[in-house]
Amino acid sequence: MTQTGNRLEDLRKMVAEVLEVDTEELTDTGHFVDDYEADSLRAIEILARIEKYFKVEIPQHELPELTNLKEVHEALLRHDRQG
Repeated sequence: MTQTGNRLEDLRKMVAEVLEVDTEELTDTGHFVDDYEADSLRAIEILARIEKYFKVEIPQHELPELTNLKEVHEALLRHDRQG
């Protein structure tokens, strides 16, 4: 698996844990609020875990755009200095 693929799976595990769903239930495009009943505190927790685990900084103003796993992964790739 590629580094990007590994990163996506790490993200999937992390986000699934915060949303309290199985990793198999968490799709790339499933909406965190509509499909998984996430609230703003869970969104902030997801962002904090990503920043700590991947050692990146994603600006808080991007938080409203991070509505699904695909968007979170794309933000991680944009802000990750390691590529």
